[in-house]
Amino acid sequence: MVTFQDMDTTNAKIGSLIAQIRQERNITQAEFARRLHTSQSAVNRMEHGKQNLSMETLGRISDVLNKQLITVNGGGSMNLKIEGGHELQGEITLKTSKNAAVGLLCGSLLNKGVTKFKSFPRIEEVYRIIEVLESMGVVVKWLPGNDLEIRRPAELKLDKINGVAARKTRSVLMMIGSLLHDYTSFKIPYAGGCKLGTRTVAPHLYALEEFGVSIVAANGNYQVSVNKKQAGRIIMYEPGDTATENILFAAARSTEETIIEFASANYMVQDICFFLQKLGVSIEGIGTSTLRIRGVRDIKKNITYAPAEDPIEAMFFTSAAVTTNSEIIIRRVPIEFMSLELHKLRIMGLNFTLSDRYKAGNNRTDLVDLTIHKHNGALKASPEKLHSLPYPGLNADNLPYFVPIAAIAKGRTLIHDWMYENRAIYYTEMIKVGANIELADPHRVYITGPTKFRAADVVCPPALRPASLLLIGMLAGRRAGGQTTSAARNLVGPVMYTRCGSASSMLAPTLIISV
Repeated sequence: MVTFQDMDTTNAKIGSLIAQIRQERNITQAEFARRLHTSQSAVNRMEHGKQNLSMETLGRISDVLNKQLITVNGGGSMNLKIEGGHELQGEITLKTSKNAAVGLLCGSLLNKGVTKFKSFPRIEEVYRIIEVLESMGVVVKWLPGNDLEIRRPAELKLDKINGVAARKTRSVLMMIGSLLHDYTSFKIPYAGGCKLGTRTVAPHLYALEEFGVSIVAANGNYQVSVNKKQAGRIIMYEPGDTATENILFAAARSTEETIIEFASANYMVQDICFFLQKLGVSIEGIGTSTLRIRGVRDIKKNITYAPAEDPIEAMFFTSAAVTTNSEIIIRRVPIEFMSLELHKLRIMGLNFTLSDRYKAGNNRTDLVDLTIHKHNGALKASPEKLHSLPYPGLNADNLPYFVPIAAIAKGRTLIHDWMYENRAIYYTEMIKVGANIELADPHRVYITGPTKFRAADVVCPPALRPASLLLIGMLAGRRAGGQTTSAARNLVGPVMYTRCGSASSMLAPTLIISV
């Protein structure tokens, strides 16, 4: 069971917020009820804090008001109670990729026409980027079906940029590549994001220098000066995803050919390339480490683009199913970015079934429907260490989800998370729910199974994937005497929105969300 603490007080606050935003939108209670497909008396109860609201209802209210309603505890965190010890059942259809979405929002600044994105993910980081865009004068509108319409004005208000929202995500760095075509000087607030140790921005800076960009950090901002030039051939300092996207945007309106060597070929970079092609940009080498781009001087097109589904969400649900020994169906899985993970799971003894391949909404990415079968305790530890590599290697964002899987496998597994400074240390939090984990050094952990996960009361770490691992462990957890209720405190908002919030049908026996 998942509940917010202090329910009466929370309902009253949410109700008051709903009433305030409704009135600001000049919507009557009767009209609001009609749009919600409910009664005016129900709306009156909501606004007076006298009716519990499901996440689905809150989502519909957010759609009608065109406003994300709540952040809990002031910083986007929440306290949850989780009733574990159940098998999952049913099926889940994946949402579109978060990591592609934030890049696409930054790339939309290249287009002075109307940009529409299909089935866009409604998550916290997307909302933060939208707030930044709107502060600059961009008109952003949610449409039915979670489609998003973006209209960029001829002149942006860069001096009005929302620094509070910008500092909550590292993705704002990718705006530099789009903005350098129209502005010779501007400021971007320091990038933030989840806490995983030092994450360098040097690959962005070194590559942008090739376009005549100078960046100096001062007074809480990146001071950007542009003396624009053709870059020619660029060698990436490292094949980072967002750095590659930033350079793609920088090349998108440069008419001479730009060659990017040691580029990332990851899923979100491919989505960005497909989007830029719809804008008329010529790109060769998509899916490889060498990209050849010939841009368009001015872009003013009315286009619609559908980003592909999220392979990280696919791995989350795979991990949840395996850890709880469940059989589920995961639909619309981008198989090229999950095939290696599934191959390693097959070697560990997992049985699964794949449908025939079909195309995503972008008509480029291959999808499958994935059925995870019960293993009944037959999994064995990986015979080799598990570690991530740039695409086509095992995805760095998928690696953590092997932690709870390794915990229920027989034997000892080594997981080497070399890409992040502190993330492996967070894996030891799983000890609190019963996992046998030994920290070898800041990048390596040994996990010995099989584990019988137990219910626990845990304060979650301030990072998305480590926090979601605790959630998975709690889904499988039981206490002595049959007690199955865990408490997850300070759970970061993105975990809720990107993982739990999209899983209500599959997790219904286990995870019931109400406010």
